[in-house]
Amino acid sequence: MRKYTWREGLVEGGLGLIALVILFPVYILVMGAIRPAGDFGNRLLPPANPTLENFVIAWNDAGLLQALLASLVITALSIVLVVLITSAAAYPLARITATWSKAVYYAFMVGFLLPFQLALIPLYVAFRDLGLLGNPVSLVLLYAGLQAPFSLFLYTEFIRSVPVDYDEAAQLDGAHRGEIYFHVVLPMVKPITGTVIVLNAVNIWNDFYAPLLYLSGSDVKTLPLAIYQFTGEFGSQWELIFAGMIIAAIPVLAAFLIMQKAVFRGYASGLKG
Repeated sequence: MRKYTWREGLVEGGLGLIALVILFPVYILVMGAIRPAGDFGNRLLPPANPTLENFVIAWNDAGLLQALLASLVITALSIVLVVLITSAAAYPLARITATWSKAVYYAFMVGFLLPFQLALIPLYVAFRDLGLLGNPVSLVLLYAGLQAPFSLFLYTEFIRSVPVDYDEAAQLDGAHRGEIYFHVVLPMVKPITGTVIVLNAVNIWNDFYAPLLYLSGSDVKTLPLAIYQFTGEFGSQWELIFAGMIIAAIPVLAAFLIMQKAVFRGYASGLKG
């Protein structure tokens, strides 16, 4: 029997400590969500009379159902655009080795480096002139553009690792470039597609600033905006904010777990599929 060493115990203790540090904010969130209004006890300790009423109040008063549907539609449409556009653009960029292809690729990477704040005012003016302020379409277009450079980078680098032999074999069978992309390359990059979906969905779902700016003056609210209404000039209803945050986190956590399995299956199969 292998002897348990002190080094292993030290590593396990360190990992346990890291886990506690990571889980501590989650603990505070849950304790705050089940704390009754008016309970001013120690926030680090569980409440004396825990309640689930905060979830019901947050759901009804903030209109979280409508906000949830709005967030789902905006996130889904944005992700579809990002995946279709960036994967299609990455295929020729990864396969064509000409100088202009590299120049176009690095031009896209400039968009990855520039901060969103530089385009804040021009985009606001453009959406205003197009009559898209207060319209969810503005957010879909915005997110598709913001997430495109990083997603293009991931797709391009991954497609470059796919042997060209697959393309040549499909060409010998009479397939044109579009068919090769849809039926050969795209199925083989499922792992990176899952990664792109997960990373972009989390960013879009949790974004607060863009909806606050571009949906101002409309009745459409995403989940962060709906939860934000529990804050006020003279105080905030933290128990409702925490409850709303937990409700808002459930869909994206569920989607993350589902996509995580898909990504792992894709990586396990590698390029064999």
